[in-house]
Amino acid sequence: MKQVFLLCGLSALGLTQSPVVAQQQSRSVSGVVRSSTDSAPLEGVGVAIKGSETRAATDANGKYTIRVTGDQPVLVFRSVGYEPQEIAVNNKQVIDVSLVPTEEQLDEVVVTALGIEREKKSLGYSVGTVAGEDLVRVPQTNVVNALSGRVPGVTINQTGGPGSTVSMVIRGQTSLSTDNQPLFVIDGIPMQNKLNNAAGGKRGDRNDVDYGNVISDINPENIESISILKGPSAAALYGSRAGNGVVLITTK
Repeated sequence: MKQVFLLCGLSALGLTQSPVVAQQQSRSVSGVVRSSTDSAPLEGVGVAIKGSETRAATDANGKYTIRVTGDQPVLVFRSVGYEPQEIAVNNKQVIDVSLVPTEEQLDEVVVTALGIEREKKSLGYSVGTVAGEDLVRVPQTNVVNALSGRVPGVTINQTGGPGSTVSMVIRGQTSLSTDNQPLFVIDGIPMQNKLNNAAGGKRGDRNDVDYGNVISDINPENIESISILKGPSAAALYGSRAGNGVVLITTK
């Protein structure tokens, strides 16, 4: 009879301890992923536990949260155009990461204001570059959508379904107006990427129908490269219209 009670007691003790052990083995780790060049938050960075199927991704502010298990988990950070990085979790709850661009990006040639080509490392301001072949890997109805998660500090928002307006903001809102989009320059020709609707582009009218914006007329397969000028000195040659940045599109 004593053995029966002893076995029952051990079973009850095991049942009460198992959630505690599980709680100790599984915990949440969070942090911010930034670029080592300009400390801008990186969106869409893949965060995974090495040797596991558990994965997460950074948001528009470069923040991530992932649950880790095991005694010595290792986080792997990957993003297009950056060197992958592995970090041991140990007992850390917050892990901030700075990803280093690949050597190919450090030596690449970018298109600056007025179509002048210069080496990226020689510039005194931040320039994000996306090659044309990267834009067509995942088909998109709007070329701006193809930039999502590929350029640090760039936020992409779509107002509705397919074909609707897609807005682009570089390094956050710069004014109280509703239009904080950058100036688009296609093969040297400036254009505004504003809403196109039946009321002549003004929201709040009776015929407020979203027909998309001008950038949606461009076929991503016809683009050779896109350069995004972020700093005020980079956009100085385009005047006040470039106060929110400049997106230079070079076609084939």
